[in-house]
Amino acid sequence: MILFNDSRTRLRRVGVATAAAGLLAALLTAVPAAATPDPGDGTAAGKEVSRSAQAEARTAIASGEIPGQDEIVHSDNIKPLANIPKEAFTGLNSDLAFQGKYAFAGNYDGFRIFDISNPKAPKTVAQVLCPGSQNDISVSGDLLFLSTDSSRSDSSCNSTTQPATEKSSWEGMKVFDISDKRNPRYVAAVETACGSHTHTLVPERKNVYVYVSSYSPSATYPDCQPPHDGISVIKVPRKHPEKAAVVGFPVLFPGEGPDGGGNPGGPTNPGVSKTTGCHDITVLPSKDLAAGACMGDGILFSIKDPENPKVIDQVQDNVNFAFWHSATFNQKANKVVFTDELGGGGAATCNAAIGPDRGADGIYDIVGKGDKRKLVFRSYYKIPRAQADTENCVAHNGSLIPVKGKDLMVQAWYQGGVSVWDFTDSAKPKEIAYFERGPLSTTTLQVGGSWSAYYYNGYIYSNDIAKGFDVLKLSDRRTDQAGRVRLDELNVQSQPDYFD
Repeated sequence: MILFNDSRTRLRRVGVATAAAGLLAALLTAVPAAATPDPGDGTAAGKEVSRSAQAEARTAIASGEIPGQDEIVHSDNIKPLANIPKEAFTGLNSDLAFQGKYAFAGNYDGFRIFDISNPKAPKTVAQVLCPGSQNDISVSGDLLFLSTDSSRSDSSCNSTTQPATEKSSWEGMKVFDISDKRNPRYVAAVETACGSHTHTLVPERKNVYVYVSSYSPSATYPDCQPPHDGISVIKVPRKHPEKAAVVGFPVLFPGEGPDGGGNPGGPTNPGVSKTTGCHDITVLPSKDLAAGACMGDGILFSIKDPENPKVIDQVQDNVNFAFWHSATFNQKANKVVFTDELGGGGAATCNAAIGPDRGADGIYDIVGKGDKRKLVFRSYYKIPRAQADTENCVAHNGSLIPVKGKDLMVQAWYQGGVSVWDFTDSAKPKEIAYFERGPLSTTTLQVGGSWSAYYYNGYIYSNDIAKGFDVLKLSDRRTDQAGRVRLDELNVQSQPDYFD
């Protein structure tokens, strides 16, 4: 059954501070955060919540304030068209990339290629088994790039887990030839310091540069030593991808001492992650700009020389941001939306106990010109629909919806679902559409929900961690003109100029 509840009313009524929620809030506030893992980096077992939280979830479902377990609800301007469940892979679904009539979906077990020429009935073209945490995915021409951020016995797709304390362990970037979509061919592997949690492509005609984001160094890890205040840059020749190699490690947070620069985290800034690298980077090649979400810091930098990026501005939010996770430019490149992944994506933070300003988006205007540009905070945005304490929910991956003169975005919120929102007025963002499922469980907090939700050639595609690949159709006069914008390729972290 489809419900069309008043989402703002639900936020006021649901998610009152139960004992479990209050405890979570206290922990997230008081404990100095280390590097925050994404879901799936820890145990996959569900965590039982308190009996009072279980009772509250049951009551909220019975009253219609939140959807029932696995029930689908959405606003009347979004229509779910298709869901393709997991098949060969049992791991967590992760990020998405697009090219022509194909969608490429990452999974902790490998990646899957869909033919989306008919969005109402996507078809699986290939499933490639290649285990490695995250398996963040991008495509460029005939090449596909895959991040491995778990210590493996070797660089092959037959590798097994192995401690990072062993020098022979491997993690980093993998490159595949996808000229034949039905038979991807593994062609190169490049080991990078601390692995590759995420990566971002800076494509050129002859080469593809890959910015590799990773973090969590340790003196006990031979290939991941502190300080780790930069990113690895890989150069991949298109005609000879087997020659891919690291060409530099630009330091983005210079500083003296063993810990380098960047946010010191706790105890100086309680509840804030110490900066020991970046989590994710979004580049805007048409403007030679990039925005980095780097644990305890947000940065703006120039990529005029892609091998030597230069930081223009650096900001922190030690009140409401715990872990700077990702970034999105608006089309005019005079705003950046940063996300805060409070709780690492594995916690219930979309409730009244946490509030509207934590685990949210931070909207920053870019003011000034050239190397004197500054990031200026304007407001926070968080979904107005409260979630049960058994649902992991926090700001996650999204993309622009290309409408001239407007700043519109679709975004994943794990079990908070998919939100379409308007930040044209930086100080007054508002939701205009949503899609979500009810909790996976009413007794345990289980990891699930939308990892990435992106707009591509007239449709919204979402990779749900547990439920599979979703296709949604957004029909709204405020967004309909976006359907006329067609792209040959989309890697959201390599943000296109939609109107060039």
